[in-house]
Formats: sequence, C-alpha cells, structure tokens
Amino acid sequence: MDEATMIDQFDLIPMNGVDWPLADYEHFTSVGMDDCRKLCLTDCFCAVTVFTDGNCWKKKLPMSNGRMDNSVDRTLFLKVPKNSTSQSKLNSDSIKWKKDKKYWILGSSLLLGSFFLVCALLISFILFGNYFAKQIQKTDLPKQSSNAGGLPLKSFTYEELHEATGGFCEEVGRGGSGVVYKGQLQDQLGTHIAVKKIDKVLPNTEKEFAVEIQTIGWTFHKNLVRLLGFCNEGAERLLVYEFMPNGSLNEFLFQTIRPSWYLRVQFALGVARGLLYLHEECSTQIIHCDIKPQNILLDNNFIAKISDFGLAKLLQMNQTKTNTGIRGTRGYVAPEWFKNISVTAKVDVYSFGVILLEIVCCRRSVEQDMAYDDRAILTDWANDCYRSGRIDLLVEGDEEASFDMRRVQRFLTVALWCIQEDPAMRPTMHKVTQMLDGSVEIAMPPDPESYISSLQ
Repeated sequence: MDEATMIDQFDLIPMNGVDWPLADYEHFTSVGMDDCRKLCLTDCFCAVTVFTDGNCWKKKLPMSNGRMDNSVDRTLFLKVPKNSTSQSKLNSDSIKWKKDKKYWILGSSLLLGSFFLVCALLISFILFGNYFAKQIQKTDLPKQSSNAGGLPLKSFTYEELHEATGGFCEEVGRGGSGVVYKGQLQDQLGTHIAVKKIDKVLPNTEKEFAVEIQTIGWTFHKNLVRLLGFCNEGAERLLVYEFMPNGSLNEFLFQTIRPSWYLRVQFALGVARGLLYLHEECSTQIIHCDIKPQNILLDNNFIAKISDFGLAKLLQMNQTKTNTGIRGTRGYVAPEWFKNISVTAKVDVYSFGVILLEIVCCRRSVEQDMAYDDRAILTDWANDCYRSGRIDLLVEGDEEASFDMRRVQRFLTVALWCIQEDPAMRPTMHKVTQMLDGSVEIAMPPDPESYISSLQ
C-alpha cells in the first residue's frame, strides 16, 4: 500500500489531556505537527502519534497504561479508518464521548493488553508443552543427573552429536572454554543446534558436571540462550544449545553498515534483562564473569541472548583467563579483578556498561588504530564527552541516534554509572533496567577519575 493510499484510508483524531506513556518505537525531533501526522499515517505499524514542541513519538499496539490528566501538555492523535461508521461514531454525541473517554482510554488499553497476553500464553503453553513432552520422552539421563530433579534436558551420546554435526566439521565459534559447532538433530523438526566441546573440566567431577548443567537447564528466559542437553561420556564434555542463526553481537555491531538505532536499543534492553534474571531471579545467583559481545548471540528475530552463563563452575580457573591472569576479556574486565577484594555480580554490571557504550557508539571498547589517541579507549572518551557536554560526538554521523538524543544521553549516563571504579557505586541490574526504561530519575554519575585519585 503506497503513501497516498494510506493517507486516503486513515485519519488522525486529536485527543487532548490524554497519554499512553509506553509503547513508543520511534522518536523524531525538529519536526512539525503536519510531518508528525504524516509519519504515522504512512506507517502501518503506527496506531497513535504524540506531538509536542517539535518532538514526535510513534506508538504501536498493544497499548497499555493509558491515562487522562489535564496536566498533559501534549497532543495525541489516534489513528482510525476513514469510513462512515468510524466518523459517525466519533462525531455524533460528542458530549457522551467526552464523558466516557476516560473509561474508553483505560478500557481499550486493558482489552488490547489482555487479548495479546492471552494469545501469547496459549501459544507458549502449546509450543513449549509439546516440545518438553517430546524431550522428556527421549531423555535418558545418567543416574547422577536424575537426582537433580528430572529436568527436561536430553543426555546425548557422543555418537549422536558426532552424527548431528557431521563429524564436528562446521565451526561457528571459538572461545576460552572450547569450540562450537553447528549441527542438526535427527528429530521430526530437524532442530538446528550449536554444540560446544568443552576442552577441560575439573578432574573427577562427573557428578558435579551433571548437577551443574541441570541447574543451568532450569534457567529459562527470553534473553538467555537455551541449553537443550549435554554429553557426559568418558572424557567428553559437550553442551548442546539452541542455534542462533544471526551470529554474535560482535559480528553484527561492528560491521561496515551500522545496525539501526531501534535495533541497538533492543539489544541493550535485552542484555540488561537477561543479566537481571541471572543475578536476581534465578533460585541460585549466576555471575557470568565474561560478558562481552562475542557471548551475546542473536536469534532469527534479532533478539539478543546471553550465552555461556554458568560455565565458570564447570571450567578450570585458567580456562576463562586472559594473559593478564584476570578472569574475563580485555576491555570488559572490572577493576576489582586487579585488587584484593571480593568479586560480586557487580563485575557483570561493569562489563554491561562497556557493552552499552559500544552499542550506543557502534565501535569497540578498545581501538588501537584510532586517528585520535584520546578516543582509543571508549570508556575514557565517553566520559570526557559527557563531562564536556559533547555527547553528540559519540553518535556523529548516526542520523537515527541523533534524532533520539534524549535516549542517547540516558544510556550514556547509565553506562557511566555501571563502569564506576568502586563496585559499591555501581547500580544493580534491577536498577539498571529501570534507568534504561526511563522509569526512574538518573543522577549525574561521579567522575571515575575521582575514585582513582583517592586510591593513590
């Protein structure tokens, strides 16, 4: 459907004193009201647009948290079809409309939200119920695994995985813990899998290995890569994950063509929610210890999912160390690894702060071949730009991000809180998600250099 047709078939009804603060997916600045209206009319996803002071927000269904307040100083336009029924409905009996609009706003929000929620729950129940039922029927867990609660993880033989991967011939990833191969199960769905061959585990820990992977198997979140099964046969230790067809964030974020700003925002929110689940919503807290773009994978819908969580307990200490003797990866390592202080979940918060800067700026945390030496270390450069009021330099040439500078500044502020040298100064991932969503006020973060100087 072309633009002219869409404009002819739809209209925008102005509503004053009304707002849906959530559900916006695009933000434009320095535009007029007519342009704002046209942006919504020509977008099939747009259901409501909000305009104020040159700012234009587009919102899509499902709408939620609608509110009516005389203090709302913005104009909201509701997109409706141009037909006699809708026009007469809106134009006739305007007194009744004004009287009932409060209930219409809240009621429509609840109805739309409930409809989508029920559909999602039914679909999830059917799909996952059938999937796990089949997996449980096929499962042949070793005795030490069944004691962990009979979780729906399949115990594969080495021969099965050798056949599924074609003899481990297609390598799709490599890290400190081992090599990852692409494979396909011989099941009814022909499920694509990623098989990680772990190089080494602690000796004489067969039981601990099985119990630990069963613990990881309990974790289930939209932003975590799903563990499907394992192999614990002889000296072989393999983990079987769902396959992520769009590779890692590292491959996608730092390519020649910059990913869209909207997609990068979703990456940041997804990783934050995944870490929140690991830190605060699991029965046992899981500290990842190696959060980096290579360990964030993208599914077929480009949803960011954290991988390799929980592996720290399975590996020898030196399996996830760099040549500096510090656990983690250069550029993402929290300062406390270098000090004689305890390591907590705040090490993941620090690493997330670095990744958040990379997502905003679309560049690596350390660039050796930068034209300007003061920009080589991203955390230092971002802090300098923030202190000097030149955050625009961080997204220079990025038109989409430049049109959303309010969110850019919010994400930058959150990142600077996350990379504070003092772990106690860093927020929890719960607070981080709140700050990213804009649901809480964010104070100006202290200059990290002030903490460094206090230690000298």
